[in-house]
Amino acid sequence: MKDFFYTKKFKIMVAVAVLLAGMMAWAGANGRLTSAPQEILSAVAMPFQKAAQLLGGGIDGLMDKYARIDEILAENERLAQENRQLREQMVDYDRVKTENQAFRDLHKIEADNPQFVYASANVIGRDPLEQFGGFTIDQGTVNGVETGDVVISDDGYLVGRVLDAGTVSSKVMTILQPGSYVACLVSRTRDSGNLNGDAAYAAAGRCVLENLSRDTLAVVGDEIITTGLGGEFPPNIRVGTVAELVPEESGKSAIAVIEPGANVNSIKHVFVITDYQS
Repeated sequence: MKDFFYTKKFKIMVAVAVLLAGMMAWAGANGRLTSAPQEILSAVAMPFQKAAQLLGGGIDGLMDKYARIDEILAENERLAQENRQLREQMVDYDRVKTENQAFRDLHKIEADNPQFVYASANVIGRDPLEQFGGFTIDQGTVNGVETGDVVISDDGYLVGRVLDAGTVSSKVMTILQPGSYVACLVSRTRDSGNLNGDAAYAAAGRCVLENLSRDTLAVVGDEIITTGLGGEFPPNIRVGTVAELVPEESGKSAIAVIEPGANVNSIKHVFVITDYQS
């Protein structure tokens, strides 16, 4: 029993008793002895009441935040759906716009060359390593396109020919490709030569007209057209204009550097001549 007076519990009890005695003495001195028990209980309970209020407010705020998050997520989903619909509408609009422009261009070139049968084609792919402007179109054998068919621009300028016709798409070799020989002539002077690609000029989007007479009267700005010789290319298809005249190394003939009427490196739509009457 004697050891109890030295324990921590006894010391705490003495401290509480002294605190209560002090509070009672203060209440008596201030005439608040009758309300002292209530004030003591209130003082003791106040921290717990505040904690309960904070806890209650925190729970209510947390529930409000969760409800708000659901609303925000639902709104984001609605906006995302609207964005998808708008993008689809833009794609449809661009497609219709392209088709309408193609129909207008087709009407024009059909008026210029009614003997040709055309297939409208969009450029759908390019090889970044292709230095001569070759590309892929979205038309193939199911659309009447065959290997060797001539390809022209929306303005009727020669672009190249179909190198490989697939079922629903085809690869096109352009006039910038070396070995793409096309019989052509200078429209004004009637000087003839072979249109061909040349690696020295391809980077600038140009090709050459080879084997011109050394005494040619062609000048810069003259129009170049196809002759139709050989039957592989229809006659009178515009190619471009003479940009420069240079003598061949042999000195027996001249070369005309040609600026094509169609920029084959950036073209997005073409027409394929699937049939024509000579």
